[in-house]
Amino acid sequence: MKVGDAIAEILRREGVEMVIGYPVNHVLEYAAIANIRPIIVRQERTGAHMADAISRMTSGEKIGVFVMQSGPGAENTYGAIAQAYAESVPLLVMPGGYHRRLAHVSPNYNSTISMRDITKSAEPINDAREIPAIMRRAFSRLKNGRGGPVLVEIPNDIWGDEVPEPLTYKPVLRTRFGPDPAAVVEAVSLLASAKRPVIYAGQGVHYAKAWPQLKALAERLSIPVCTSLEGKSAFPEDHRLALGSGGAALPLTVRHFLDNADVIFGIGCSFTETAFGVEMPLGKRVIHATLDPDHVNKDLEAEVALIGDAALTLDAVLAEIEGRRLPRPDPQAVADEIQRIRAQWMKKWMVKLRSDEAPFRPYRVLWDLQQTVDVANTIITHDAGSPRDQLSPFWVSTTPLSYIGWGKSTQLGYGLGLAMGAKLACPDKLCINVWGDAAIGFTGMDFETAVRERIPILSILLNNHSMAMELPIMPVSTEKYRSTDIGGDYAAFARAMGGYGERITDVSEIIPAIRRGIAATEAGQPALLEFITCQEIESSKYPRGSGNLYP
Repeated sequence: MKVGDAIAEILRREGVEMVIGYPVNHVLEYAAIANIRPIIVRQERTGAHMADAISRMTSGEKIGVFVMQSGPGAENTYGAIAQAYAESVPLLVMPGGYHRRLAHVSPNYNSTISMRDITKSAEPINDAREIPAIMRRAFSRLKNGRGGPVLVEIPNDIWGDEVPEPLTYKPVLRTRFGPDPAAVVEAVSLLASAKRPVIYAGQGVHYAKAWPQLKALAERLSIPVCTSLEGKSAFPEDHRLALGSGGAALPLTVRHFLDNADVIFGIGCSFTETAFGVEMPLGKRVIHATLDPDHVNKDLEAEVALIGDAALTLDAVLAEIEGRRLPRPDPQAVADEIQRIRAQWMKKWMVKLRSDEAPFRPYRVLWDLQQTVDVANTIITHDAGSPRDQLSPFWVSTTPLSYIGWGKSTQLGYGLGLAMGAKLACPDKLCINVWGDAAIGFTGMDFETAVRERIPILSILLNNHSMAMELPIMPVSTEKYRSTDIGGDYAAFARAMGGYGERITDVSEIIPAIRRGIAATEAGQPALLEFITCQEIESSKYPRGSGNLYP
């Protein structure tokens, strides 16, 4: 059995249904022979983003796989792997490598050395006989513990080597572990004594599929729930205890309740402090439930730490609550407070969300989008910068894994690949990416991949003829910023690539155009709707402490 046959067979046994890549990497050819669908992209970064989304949308049960050529192919993928590492996404990356005799000769690019800091492990195949062991180690790291990319490099001179038969490989096991029972007792005691507890849920809830347990805990103790961007949709945001999600921009409900909390229960989150996440208030009593013990006390001091799978952790907490027969607080007072703060906040923002101005305010486009689609059967994601901050506070997610939130590494152009990967993983869902005219410049050519590979996504392009939302505040006479006007006819571009493309400039046409775009995707055609918007510079950003302004 040749090396390529062995790798493809192992992928098949591990349940891999598609391999995304850029030639020349022979895994693509061998995968096709093994009835694994090969998907070819226009550039490496988008392909890795697609594989990333496959892992996310299946809670890691299906591992996304991306392959690329040695040298420049691997170099081009670096940013996407760094993104997956920042977002804790299990992703199998298999670059080609230089011939083994040249692998460590400078300046040849060596992925296993260069990518060690952005992967859980990076290992070359130097001996064909070791492939079963190497792949076993890779999949074990992908399936267990905190998520992250795993890299296996395939030297270019190993393809002709033989792997001993029979192939001794079986799918690796998955493990789960739960928290220390003594810590569970402490956590429940702290929750029972809290006057204003708040739950902050991260993407660990998604990977553990702990959605029912999270809802049960919130309802059992009448605790309001907010999520990180990565955890958005882990709790139904139309629930009366829902606060929304926190990022660089966030609903005032999130800021108000976190700032006024006495106990914060973080579940399935890292509490990582970034420029694009919610600013956590200081001086609170914190219960930190996480899969990775290295995250405890990393950014926020914890009084109690619960180490383990989010579902097992919440099961243990709920069992302890029932064992103590804790009283059931009336949720009405909390629900009324949430509604009051939300009403104050929405009163201000409705001016933009329902604005009839032209060019459009991006908020109007996104508001009409939400009122038009079947939200429960839609998966939506944003791009970096303005689209993220304009979408995430206002989009109300109602079902798990219906929103792909991200923001730690913030690569422009990430959303397109995520939407395509989501559509591959969930073909019956309407999959949408929201991006701007800067982001399409990074990955826009892969809209053609959606056409060629028959991946009917809906792209919402907010074209404000500006590279960054901060630039409109610069003086008009600042000539050096003239080149940031990057507006083009992107709807025509989409049509040229073989997709459905439409430019919208009239407010009355926003909803009809969205319906036409959805109809195109239902007919199997990727669609790009280009909305000409104003250069909006205001977003729902509240610094730490501002929630105290609303008692």
